[in-house]
Amino acid sequence: MTKPPERVLPDHPTHQPLERFWPYAELSEQPTEEELAAIHPELQRVLFGAAAKPFSITLTFPEFEGEGFTRALDLARASDEFQEVPVEGRLRYRARFFPGDAPLKVRDLYELIAEVPDTEVLIDDRPLPYARELWLPLVWCLIK
Repeated sequence: MTKPPERVLPDHPTHQPLERFWPYAELSEQPTEEELAAIHPELQRVLFGAAAKPFSITLTFPEFEGEGFTRALDLARASDEFQEVPVEGRLRYRARFFPGDAPLKVRDLYELIAEVPDTEVLIDDRPLPYARELWLPLVWCLIK
């Protein structure tokens, strides 16, 4: 049998611990707007419920080699909402596009990242079947 570990605290304490917990006592109880904006959309939906946002198409892609990456990053930053999300130690880029003049922007960005492994097309922040084969061509029909 193993012997139980020695008791860490004395049987008769010599002083009473303070009632404050440093450094945690001065933290804000509510997250800031920046912290809320940085939360992953799926986690936001679980924590706060579905937000009343318009239809959106989100393109997510990792870093990749080549000169097309800088152009893709510029186009992603020009989207309606852009985030850099660390996933498993690597950055992924999320570019969300809302209706309006977005079909051209979506097409231009997608042409640069279509062949990159781990590229995702999300409809309303969800991976839907045939998002690449059906949804994107339907949106491109809106290009005049």
